[in-house]
Amino acid sequence: MIRRLVLTLVAFCVLVFGVFAAIIVAGYSPSLGLDLQGGASVTLVPVGDYEPEAIDVAVEIIRSRVDSIGVAEPEIIRQGDTVVVNLPGVEDQDRALQIVGAQGQVLLRPVIQSGVLNESTTEDGSTPVEESPTETTLEPAPASGPGESRRRGAGTETTVPVDATEEVSEEPVATPEAVGDEPVISEDPTDPNAYVVLQDDQGQAYLVGPAGATGDVFENDAQAEVSNGQWVVVVSLRDGAAGEDQWNALATACFNRTEICPTGQIAIVLDGTVISAPVVQEAVFTGGSVQITGDFTQQEAEDLAKVLEFGAVPVEFEVASVQTVSPTLGAESLRAAVISGGIGVLLIVLFFFLYYRLLPIVMLFGLVVSTALLWSVISFLSKTNGLALTLAGVAGIIVSIGVTVDSYVVLFENLKDELRAGRRMRGAAQRSFTSTFRTILIANTASFLGAIVLWYLTVGAVRGFAFFLGLSVLINVLVVYFYTRPAILLLARSRMFNGRSVLGVETSEVSAP
Repeated sequence: MIRRLVLTLVAFCVLVFGVFAAIIVAGYSPSLGLDLQGGASVTLVPVGDYEPEAIDVAVEIIRSRVDSIGVAEPEIIRQGDTVVVNLPGVEDQDRALQIVGAQGQVLLRPVIQSGVLNESTTEDGSTPVEESPTETTLEPAPASGPGESRRRGAGTETTVPVDATEEVSEEPVATPEAVGDEPVISEDPTDPNAYVVLQDDQGQAYLVGPAGATGDVFENDAQAEVSNGQWVVVVSLRDGAAGEDQWNALATACFNRTEICPTGQIAIVLDGTVISAPVVQEAVFTGGSVQITGDFTQQEAEDLAKVLEFGAVPVEFEVASVQTVSPTLGAESLRAAVISGGIGVLLIVLFFFLYYRLLPIVMLFGLVVSTALLWSVISFLSKTNGLALTLAGVAGIIVSIGVTVDSYVVLFENLKDELRAGRRMRGAAQRSFTSTFRTILIANTASFLGAIVLWYLTVGAVRGFAFFLGLSVLINVLVVYFYTRPAILLLARSRMFNGRSVLGVETSEVSAP
């Protein structure tokens, strides 16, 4: 019996502290949430017509995008039709906000003309107060280095050169009346059915026609790669009418430089911004994948690949507000949480030693074992699953300390009753643990079920509270059975806990059972 108890106690402690040491050596630590380390909170409000069910789809797409950029436990919360995105600890908030706010609407549009915007001005150099959108003109763009767009097939690679200045008129052009049957330029740059003037990030302007296809022609396999020293986005075309047929119809029109696409360029447009505008030099493509170029940086290529991979958000959102939490404020919140928790534990330990005399040393070491195990689990989940410790989570852990203390109170009080009944310490410890473990298990099960209900029925901070409360309760049950039980039973057999005051009862004066 004694040997089994010793093996159980030693094996459990070695396992717990061995895992804890491995976690420390590996450099793992709990990731902190928005309220503890700072970050950004973005509120998105839907605009225009949309189906209520589409909000749920949008939330999942946004969650996938944010997860893909490595934000630890981002919170994507739906509040009615409003979506709140919390991004804890983002190093580049602008990049993360760009991923969140992008609708992912990719359009493939024929380029009518490219150049630099030439806005009309009055004699004094000011812009007219009332100016028709049809007065917009384009001037030739300054020469820039040629880029390239590649089309890769099975075992072959076809290069399609891109020249930013090709087919740019030598004179300011094209009022809309010069294109087709007097089309009118739309003021909405995202209108897929109209002629619009768009720009890229470098200020290059494009007059583009109605979209010949959308980003739905691409498979969800976009990846950022390096080709010829440049970052590109590689993505496959869908088969048949859903992909290659639409692409080839537009490519053929541009290859033949018809009125629909006189420049031979296809503008790849994301949310109203031209990402790339390659010149088509092959009318029909079959198989393989498309490379999208645009003088990307690594982050720009990776961001575009994520948007193409996860698809378009089915609802148009606008950013209603952006709130930031400074790292300083987060650190102060964490410090306050640690101090309050430490003070609470200290007061509990002092009370236990004053009231229960010597035996609470078992509880004190038990709290150390629980803390080491909890730290290890949270650190591992933070590294592997993006779990983040929030202020609400800290509150859940502190509440769980109360559950743990209740377990020791039940055990110690039952042990005192057994000693007062005249039993020796050895027999009293065995009887008290056997009778109280069921009570401890029922109490912890009730707390765990409450945590599960909160997890499934709530969102945001309350959900974080529920998760850490439930996790702490599970760890408490393990520690009670594999540490507290053998520790109490072994100490009850030692001379240290016989013949002296334990729990306020003189064990030397009690008779044998």
